Amino acid sequence: MDISERKKAEEEIHKLNAELEFRVKERTAQLETANHDLESFTYSVSHDLRAPLRHMDGFSRILIEDYGSQLPPGAKQDLERVRAATLHMGHLVDDLLNLARVGRGALRIVPTDLNELVAETILSLEPETRGRQVDWRVGRLSPAECDPGLMRQVFFNLFSNALKFTRHREKAVIEIGEILDAEKRAIFIRDNGVGFDMKYADKLFQVFQRLHREEEFEGTGVGLAIVSRILQKHGGAIRAESSPQQGATFFFTVKQLLRASPAPAALLGGAA
Repeated sequence: MDISERKKAEEEIHKLNAELEFRVKERTAQLETANHDLESFTYSVSHDLRAPLRHMDGFSRILIEDYGSQLPPGAKQDLERVRAATLHMGHLVDDLLNLARVGRGALRIVPTDLNELVAETILSLEPETRGRQVDWRVGRLSPAECDPGLMRQVFFNLFSNALKFTRHREKAVIEIGEILDAEKRAIFIRDNGVGFDMKYADKLFQVFQRLHREEEFEGTGVGLAIVSRILQKHGGAIRAESSPQQGATFFFTVKQLLRASPAPAALLGGAA
């Protein structure tokens, strides 16, 4: 009787486990389908918006160039506003397409020297820093198993963010390094910009969420969402710490961050 009861209990457990596993697989398949449909919809909508935006910008420019002298000042100003709004919408479409590509694309995981990516990204941002006083304080980073193209985009978006929000500082200080964060090695990017109130931090990595008015700082509210999505695909995460007028620090992890021997930080200062 004891053996019979035990076998019956084991059969019930196996049955429940099988049923639970089936439901998990079914739910996972439904979520994957929903995500795929949403990403396809985002890509299609964004792609289809390009043509009318080009028309709006093109015809507005023709009106200004061919008939600008005949237009009243108010009408010309309105056309300039149309062109500015069209340009902003174009940037928004580009960011949506980038977000969709991150979700749809497969990762190309290879051993990567993050220090090379950082150096290349800083060099690519030279036009953004021309005429400004920018101190790049660059520490030694551990190598990582990651997609180098997507990780370069992470650095580009975070560095661009730091440059934008330090614009009104006499000298911008942007520091990148590595720390032990919650028993994981994390990369940090710190700036001395305008910062933000931490009570709004939950909105920071959501699409279309902005913590500053567009009149103060341009942007579409998609860049940090792209960064978060890329790091999630790598099995990592990102968080931020800040306070108003005290700068901001972004900490992020990559699942396969490999330990490197420590090296002294490099300092790139002066007028960039």
